[in-house]
Amino acid sequence: MKYLLAFILLLLPFTALADQDKPKPLPSCGKQIPYGMPETKKELVIICRTAYLLGSDTLAKLPAWVAYELTPKHALGCLPRSNAFASDKSLDPEHRSDPKDYVGTGYDIGHMAPDGDMSWSDTTERESFILSNMSPQLPGLNRGIWKLLETAVRTWSAGDKKNLIVYVGPIYNNKDKTIGEGKVTVPHAFYKIIIDENSGEVLAFIFPQKEALGNDLSKFQTTVKDIENETDITFKLPKGANKTIKTKLWDYSVKALLNDKKDACKLN
Repeated sequence: MKYLLAFILLLLPFTALADQDKPKPLPSCGKQIPYGMPETKKELVIICRTAYLLGSDTLAKLPAWVAYELTPKHALGCLPRSNAFASDKSLDPEHRSDPKDYVGTGYDIGHMAPDGDMSWSDTTERESFILSNMSPQLPGLNRGIWKLLETAVRTWSAGDKKNLIVYVGPIYNNKDKTIGEGKVTVPHAFYKIIIDENSGEVLAFIFPQKEALGNDLSKFQTTVKDIENETDITFKLPKGANKTIKTKLWDYSVKALLNDKKDACKLN
């Protein structure tokens, strides 16, 4: 794993590491947080990118939260994955993680706002690989049920023609271990909140940082209130949404999403 990641880093396009768009002005990210900014007592640096907004905990070197809107069109993005992992140059060197922090640790560089939701333009795809949008994840989680949920979210948007607001991030504290010279905190769990902008319905999930969690998303459903208690973050929801109710899991079809993507991207 150590040598594989090092090899991948050597293959990255030079411009991906050397050139990086500056963050956007905060008002540009209003559509990512239509119900208001998440609130927390943590001292965060707010960073607005083209397709997502995040609150960076520069002590933990993690995003405390990432927020973005997913539309049916954007859920069917056609660009290939670039793997252009890069440090966030908008943060001071001592406050940002680096791809080298992950080498040889056994942890993936795990997306919070996933590449698959950002593959609709060169800029958004590239920005999804900035490390302020990343957290250490065990491979079995990152490539397993976490990836399944990311895919399910795209099916809910593309297949059901839903505009979704997503809050996603790690659950961590000062007792969690760190990795790399940069001492990046390794979260003990992860959360995701999905809001249907049309109906106001909300799904919420917590996944522990474990390798083998199966593929039953319903087992990891929770309430927004539970996530708030675990993260010390208050999330803003549509008027009338209940933070203490666990919503029934929406139906999804990975096969249908693949077919829709073939049509949208004119794939054989």
